[in-house]
Amino acid sequence: MSALDILRNRGFVDNVTHEEELQEYFSREDVTCYIGFDPTADSLHVGSLVCLMALAHMQRDGHRPIGLVGGGTGLIGDPSGKTEMRKIITHEQIEENKKGIRKQLERFLDFEDGKALLLDNASWLTGLEYIPFLRDIGRHFSVNRMVKAEGYKTRLDSEEGLNFIEFNYMLLQSYDFMQLAKDHNCLLQMGGSDQWGNIVSGIDLVRRVLNKQAFGITFPLITTSSGIKMGKTHKGAVWLDPARTSPYDYYQYWVNTDDADVQRFLLLFTFLPITEIEKIGRFKGAELNSAKAILAFEATIIAHGRVEADNAFKAAASVFGGFKIPKDLLKSSSIPRKIVASSDESVPSIDVNKKRMSEGVSVVDLFVETSLCNSKSEARRLIKQGGGYVNDIRIESIDKKLFEQDFEDNELLLRAGKKKYHKIILI
Repeated sequence: MSALDILRNRGFVDNVTHEEELQEYFSREDVTCYIGFDPTADSLHVGSLVCLMALAHMQRDGHRPIGLVGGGTGLIGDPSGKTEMRKIITHEQIEENKKGIRKQLERFLDFEDGKALLLDNASWLTGLEYIPFLRDIGRHFSVNRMVKAEGYKTRLDSEEGLNFIEFNYMLLQSYDFMQLAKDHNCLLQMGGSDQWGNIVSGIDLVRRVLNKQAFGITFPLITTSSGIKMGKTHKGAVWLDPARTSPYDYYQYWVNTDDADVQRFLLLFTFLPITEIEKIGRFKGAELNSAKAILAFEATIIAHGRVEADNAFKAAASVFGGFKIPKDLLKSSSIPRKIVASSDESVPSIDVNKKRMSEGVSVVDLFVETSLCNSKSEARRLIKQGGGYVNDIRIESIDKKLFEQDFEDNELLLRAGKKKYHKIILI
């Protein structure tokens, strides 16, 4: 399976150019590809994750990704997908923003020994001379074709219109592609679906000037099942910089994924195998909540590292109560599988004797002893209504007894409803 197949199967691909030739290109040689990132802020946000994960998948399959920071084009601003002109930012702001973006790219890509490249288009754009650029590059562009590009059409139809500075953006991005093709044999550009016009123009320029076949892949705009753009919340954007969005809040963003989005987001935003993710399509209730925890844990590892993912996982347990992730659920995940409760203070517990448990204890009695229920009749009613759980597995019968073998590492977790937990410790 090629990297193109992986991207397609995981839901990354919206459109490609030269379908058959692109497939052959992937099968023939190692591919160098690039995606551009505008330095309009000192941090990327969750909306950039599709691009970052796509580059990571390319590298994991043996190809070489290039992260291109738009230090030059950032001085102008890309009109694509915008109804008004972007605010012009200074050289100093761009330099500061580039530092933050570099740190985040290094979370997703390995830049050692040239396995990936981090470049800035300012190195070749800011030194261009206007007349030679128009003569050598501008002559290859048709204004009639340019204004038909979706990015330009949106701005032309807006009240503000299209600024002449922005009109040059397509030429500059195409020049980037040509420069990367010439210097690094980079013949594949990837980006959001709003970049289609710019990518196609770059492919055309590479063909005209370098006589090389280049390619493009675009990604769909990712929205939640409720139609909200990825990374947007009532608090604002969800940033990758931990100073802007803490790892705990980042983890919570993914835990709160809508049920209908869990499988799709696991495919897009984790590296877990497709075969494992496909199985969760039928999940509901506790199993689906466990899948959300795995999504959050894996996404947090990728963006912030294992230590922060562990801390966020434990912190969530202290706030919302302990729980256990089933061993056979998304087995490739490194999420802790034992009963998790951050501290005795956050999740109440009682001790029970091993000898007593070896003889079996009624689960109804334990719900009363732990004060999860005030009476046996309340405990029976809870179980009959499907609200009683042992280690996140629903109790099917009011006659169920628990034994010593039901404990894992001498711990067992009772749950009443969605959020009331009590830990039982075997002594």
